[in-house]
Amino acid sequence: MMKPDFTKNPVVRHSVEFSIMVIKYVEILEANKKFVIAKQLLRSATSIGASVLEAQSSESKADFIHKLKIADKEAHETWYWLYLCEQTENTNFDKELMSKLDEIMRLLNSIILSDKKSTNSN
Repeated sequence: MMKPDFTKNPVVRHSVEFSIMVIKYVEILEANKKFVIAKQLLRSATSIGASVLEAQSSESKADFIHKLKIADKEAHETWYWLYLCEQTENTNFDKELMSKLDEIMRLLNSIILSDKKSTNSN
């Protein structure tokens, strides 16, 4: 099986990079005994990339949009957990995480809207 080339697709590349950033950040949260938030953040953040990557081998345009919508939902949940980290003491919050997530959310929204328009115009 060939490994996917993350560099060619911006939303795949950004979501994988974001997952790696979150994995590193979760280690800080766990060191500060923020286990519940760490677990929830890790789950939702890495699910974004998993759903985006899964969409790359979707069975149809509708399936593609559906998988990206799941990624978008996970991105919104991730935003919630990052916001809690930002508002909580002893989390060493990194604003770059929120910035990267905003970029991913913009990309997902743009792709979903443009694919919906192309599907509706057929």
